[in-house]
Amino acid sequence: MRRLSVLLSLGIGLGTGPGAALAQTPSAPARIYSCTLPDGRKLTSDRPIPECLSREQRLLRRDGSTQSVMPPAMSPEERAAAELAAREEAAARAAQRDNARHDRNLLARYPRKERHDVARRAALDDIVKATLASEARLQELAKERKTLDDEAEFYKARMLPAKLKQSIDNNQATVEAQKLFINQQSEEKARVNRRFDVELERLKKLWSGAAPGSLGPPPSGREGPEGSLGKGDAGAAPAELKSPKPASS
Repeated sequence: MRRLSVLLSLGIGLGTGPGAALAQTPSAPARIYSCTLPDGRKLTSDRPIPECLSREQRLLRRDGSTQSVMPPAMSPEERAAAELAAREEAAARAAQRDNARHDRNLLARYPRKERHDVARRAALDDIVKATLASEARLQELAKERKTLDDEAEFYKARMLPAKLKQSIDNNQATVEAQKLFINQQSEEKARVNRRFDVELERLKKLWSGAAPGSLGPPPSGREGPEGSLGKGDAGAAPAELKSPKPASS
């Protein structure tokens, strides 16, 4: 009891002694902002200083050393330029990711040249078949035209019957449609080969060790492994005019 009374008289444990007073002293601000005005005056605050928004502000530690530097606030024009630069940088990063993803998919689809060659032949197969079918149809149309011309010989000095004339016109229109289709297939064949040639050049670099995404953007308008035409579309021949059978002589 006597010891307790002594302790109480010293204020220990009651918050009245020197230690308690020290504990109750307000601590220094966790952050100190400092800047110098054009007239040489130095300002400090525990928060960013409004008078120094257009000037550099130093963030100080408790010991007065510099922790970091806060740059001046940007003007509306500078802020717009910075935001534009940030958007462009983000777009560039997204494009880089897309390029890398495209190259990884390309390598997964064609791990070696033989696979790429097979895909090229498959893409050209429908085009070749459609062209052969149109060429065969042209031969049939030529035979039909000869029959119609033979029949028209009977009307050299007279007007052709309407039915015969319509048959000749339809035959001619169908021939022109088939020729146009063959030309289109020839152009499509050249386009498919160009696409595979460009793709092969990129693949050769990737097969040699180039990192996916390091070759820049892939050619625009890239397509899937079966080209721009779906399976069977390349062989879609032009619709023909249905010609009535030539009248018998």
